[in-house]
Amino acid sequence: MKLQINRQTYNVQIEWQGETLLSVLREHLGLTGSKFGCGVGLCGACTVLVDGQALRSCQLQVSDIAALEITTIEGLADSVQGDRLHPVQQAWLDEAVPQCGYCQAGQIMSTVALLRVVPQPTDAQINEALAGNLCRCGTQQRIRMAVHRVVNSAAGASR
Repeated sequence: MKLQINRQTYNVQIEWQGETLLSVLREHLGLTGSKFGCGVGLCGACTVLVDGQALRSCQLQVSDIAALEITTIEGLADSVQGDRLHPVQQAWLDEAVPQCGYCQAGQIMSTVALLRVVPQPTDAQINEALAGNLCRCGTQQRIRMAVHRVVNSAAGASR
């Protein structure tokens, strides 16, 4: 079986095909940006994009998603243009969002998915989209500021 992850094809050995995507990413492929948090899909630390939709990798069986395009936090940067960060990643740094950093990959992936569907979200839409991503450090205000930074820079770039 093969998986399409971050624009690359990976072979998945038969003994890993019954595992969760999170386990395969972290233990088999060494892609450790997605974190193990609760293990039951409630905290959001393991969020990845599957065909552009934010999903919890701890709840996905590898065998169920073999034909889909998977993007992890490691795959967001644009390696074609000198390893430039994705605009959401850059906004996170510009707004000094990370503290402990444990939830950040999941928060970023959920934000990327939100902005694909709602290019100019309100604070309420941001709060709703990220409600399933738990952050103990309390950086929600800076997260909203980072999302608005991305929206504003995209609006400025299109002028």
